[in-house]
Amino acid sequence: MENRAIGEVVAEDYRTATVFKSYNIDFCCQGGRSIAEACEKKGVSIWELLKDLEKAQSEGLDPAVDFKTWPLDVLVNYIEQRHHKYVEKRSIEIKPFLDKLCRVHGERHPELLEINGLFSTAISALSQHMKKEELVLFPYVRKMVKSEMSGEPIKMASFGEVHNPIGMMVYEHDAEGERFREISRLSNNYQCPPDGCNTYQVTFALLKEFEDDLHLHIHLENNILFPAAKQLEDRLKSQGLIEA
Repeated sequence: MENRAIGEVVAEDYRTATVFKSYNIDFCCQGGRSIAEACEKKGVSIWELLKDLEKAQSEGLDPAVDFKTWPLDVLVNYIEQRHHKYVEKRSIEIKPFLDKLCRVHGERHPELLEINGLFSTAISALSQHMKKEELVLFPYVRKMVKSEMSGEPIKMASFGEVHNPIGMMVYEHDAEGERFREISRLSNNYQCPPDGCNTYQVTFALLKEFEDDLHLHIHLENNILFPAAKQLEDRLKSQGLIEA
């Protein structure tokens, strides 16, 4: 177990994500690392973590949603409707709150100005990122699914093999993961200071929720959708269903 990739473990059972998060171990952007490697870097007991993973997997009557079993066209629809819509909705809610905090508390808490700048950059980058997925990558995934089901050949995409846009998406995911790690650090893991008002508390709670959703969003793509899309393309090529 200790030599398995973190992303694979979470892909099989999302309940384990809570355990990795409790140890401050990134399961989305850095999901390719083994459990042992991550534990060594964080200086945590691998045996304690493995025990907690076992406990998380055994608790609860309802199994975690098994996204790995979903058809890829259903998965991309889910990501668009659940996670892309969430980013769009929450962004326009959080930004005015952050602007207000900077005006009211920025002098005493200059870290708010940095947080606001990082979040502004994040939502701009995420907006462009999601558009590329919705207009370029996701339509091609749907087209590949349809081809496999119908046996009708399709033309190779203008971007070449699917790993080309996927590589860019992963790179951009890493950038957002790093940005939110810095927001978490600056906000003391989203802890409202003693002199913080209700708006302060609400804003930090929303930022934490936003980061949690982003982690699941990136996990679904990096650890489930992207590897499966590459495998699907390989199958179609082997069957002569992708034409140059």
